[in-house]
Amino acid sequence: MRILVLSDIHGDLRSAMQAVNAQPSADMLVFCGDGAEQFKYLKNVLPDKTVVGVRGNCDFGSDLQPTETVTAGGKTLFITHGHLYQAKFSIYNMVCAAREANADVLLFGHTHNAFQEYDDGLYIMNPGHCGGYGASYGIVDITDKGDIVTNIVRLSPP
Repeated sequence: MRILVLSDIHGDLRSAMQAVNAQPSADMLVFCGDGAEQFKYLKNVLPDKTVVGVRGNCDFGSDLQPTETVTAGGKTLFITHGHLYQAKFSIYNMVCAAREANADVLLFGHTHNAFQEYDDGLYIMNPGHCGGYGASYGIVDITDKGDIVTNIVRLSPP
């Protein structure tokens, strides 16, 4: 199973669509906040994919939840934007929340800095920002054997 992870679109639908079009085999799209309007658009144009998202600190008036815990490929994903966990200062609070949710994967945004790490059974990823100069997105692959592989992909200029 392939999961496309986007965050911090901030109105740049073109970059978000570039990421979506670059990963046609993705079974699921996870949105980690800040671009709720673009998330709604993506959800409507991708009816054959599972699309899950959370509210970011710039998603004023959004009805998205601040966190989501979902199962994909037999693994538990804990999704948040990160601002409620002070992600710009430390990932510790988010890691604790993900562990309390018995998550295998923690996905977050907010910092605009792409990041991936493995910590004692927990895969941690921030796909960076999918908008503007230096845009990036994340991929989480869950194999049939249950292995997890994460990757950050930089978007090339259109």
